[in-house]
Amino acid sequence: MNLKNSVFRVAVIGGGPAGLMAAETLAQGGAQVDLFDAMPSVGRKFLLAGKGGLNLTHAEDLTDFMRRYGPHQSAVTPWINEFNPQNLRQWARQLGIETFVGTSGRVFPADMKAAPLLRAWLLRMRSKGIRFHMRHRWTGWQDKQLRFSSPDGEVLQSADAVVLALGGASWPQLGSNGAWVPLLAEKNVALAPLEASNCGFDVAWSDYFKSNFAGEPLTAIAITYINAEGVSTRRLGQFIVTENGVEGSLIYALSSLFREQIKANGSVQIHLDLLTDLPLHRAVQHCEHPRGSRSVAGHLQSRLKLRGVKTALLRELCSPETLQNPLSLANAIKSLPLTLTAPRPVTESISTAGGVKFDGMTRDLMLKELPGVFCSGEMIDWEAPTGGYLLTASLASGKVAGKAVLSWLEKQK
Repeated sequence: MNLKNSVFRVAVIGGGPAGLMAAETLAQGGAQVDLFDAMPSVGRKFLLAGKGGLNLTHAEDLTDFMRRYGPHQSAVTPWINEFNPQNLRQWARQLGIETFVGTSGRVFPADMKAAPLLRAWLLRMRSKGIRFHMRHRWTGWQDKQLRFSSPDGEVLQSADAVVLALGGASWPQLGSNGAWVPLLAEKNVALAPLEASNCGFDVAWSDYFKSNFAGEPLTAIAITYINAEGVSTRRLGQFIVTENGVEGSLIYALSSLFREQIKANGSVQIHLDLLTDLPLHRAVQHCEHPRGSRSVAGHLQSRLKLRGVKTALLRELCSPETLQNPLSLANAIKSLPLTLTAPRPVTESISTAGGVKFDGMTRDLMLKELPGVFCSGEMIDWEAPTGGYLLTASLASGKVAGKAVLSWLEKQK
């Protein structure tokens, strides 16, 4: 869709990946685009995500890729059909950024950095005439105009269409604070509460354990989780012990399951395999081997190379009787129960679940209660694990929203 000789003016509110992609799509289609953001510069969360290496997307088979969106797969599929992982890599290449596939299948820029990609993208966007308005915080509508607070006072902006790309409520210091929720609620937009996703969880550690082992990584470990229907999920990876509980990639990957179970039952029990390469029968043999005068910890280190935080976890979570019984100890090493009591606050999470419900929008992401207002990105009620899935779908939703606006404006001529 291309609005030739367009006089249509579109406001995009939010300068994260979804908003930037929507703005560029609109400009390519001939719309006059103004992008507003509350922060001094755009893409702040994008840059933060790239600190340890910007994970753009994932190279796994598309069928497997789509399964990562869980119960939201059918809703997100049209987005990914519009802008899939290969399209994303080609988009980066057009910006002069080559990518590579890491050993885990994750896709990164060749230099691992986010800043060069963002700089190239913004340069191209400005060349298309997109106008950026920084330090403009959206505060709702006034007489059908968009209202913003700015360093120069209140600003009113007219627009023929609007794309909202306001993020969730994670990392509020970077701009995503959920302040848009009451603004849409008062317009009767269907919303689901914002909740933590890709987050850590609380564990009732003893004072001794938290003071001595907070910050310690648990590597080469597996989590087994059995849901209410008796379906077992096992995942290998790593996570970190924190003062409050646990966090890290392995925990994040299962966080939506844990969160929902805690909502239903008040807590969730998971089981840790501390030695994933060792079969249970071999663990039993090592634990049954006479230990003589050695302590349990010394015996485990000698026979199983088990030491440090893993041994401390056994002491923290097992009774003295379990530690002294070789069969019980072996079972604990292979399936150590750990109870998670609550997700960490949404402001500490990597992303959020909840937001604008799909049944409150058309298939083109336009709000049913507000014709001409479209949504994109994390403010919509979907979630995905880390690994490139969040960023890919956010960018894709921005492209879908941008194209939908162009189509809608064409019908308004």
